[in-house]
Amino acid sequence: MSIVKKLREEKELTQEELAKKMGVIRQTISAIECGSNPSVDLLKQLADYFGVTTDFILGRESPPQSASGAGE
Repeated sequence: MSIVKKLREEKELTQEELAKKMGVIRQTISAIECGSNPSVDLLKQLADYFGVTTDFILGRESPPQSASGAGE
C-alpha cells in the first residue's frame, strides 16, 4: 500500500476529497497511490496537509510518532 493511500485512509478521505483539498483531479491522487511521483509542489502540499516530511511520503524516512499528522 502506498504511503499516500495509507495517510488518506487514516483521515477517512476518499481520493476525490483529497484531490479537492490539494486542488487536483482524482486521477492524480490515484496515479500517486499507484506509484507515480507527485510534482514537487504537490509533494509539499501533501506533506504539509498530513503533517509529515516529503522524505516520508517518498518512502525515504521512517514514519513520525503520529503519521496521521495535524492535517486540516
